[in-house]
Amino acid sequence: MSDMRAKMEDITNKLKSNNIRLSHQRLKVLEYLDHNRIHPTVEQIYEGLHDEIPTLSKTTIYNTLNALTESGLVKVLTIEDNETRYDIRTDAHGHFKCTACGEIYDFEVNMDSLEIQGLNGFRVYSRDMYFSGICPKCMEQE
Repeated sequence: MSDMRAKMEDITNKLKSNNIRLSHQRLKVLEYLDHNRIHPTVEQIYEGLHDEIPTLSKTTIYNTLNALTESGLVKVLTIEDNETRYDIRTDAHGHFKCTACGEIYDFEVNMDSLEIQGLNGFRVYSRDMYFSGICPKCMEQE
């Protein structure tokens, strides 16, 4: 079985196991996220899929992303108040956003070993770590 076919089968199984109705648009949005690990916005997903699926609407993308987020297959990133991005990687990891080029990079962090004070007695539902600065690519251009 080819890599692409195996990946599509994995995506299909994830949707089915989360009781998400399979549709061509949903599969394509999930496939886009998997192939474009750039933490895209709805606009980027729309632009990336519109030529292939001319009938695709931004509403369909929003609805699909909401269903995928609710089922835990996609994570919402709100690094900045005015920008929502989506990440297919749902395990605990950090994000770095370059303030020069706007690119977002994943980095590994052990969230369980972090020493956090002041949250005793709190119930934590999510843990996100965001850093911002200048990436090595942009520093070379300075």
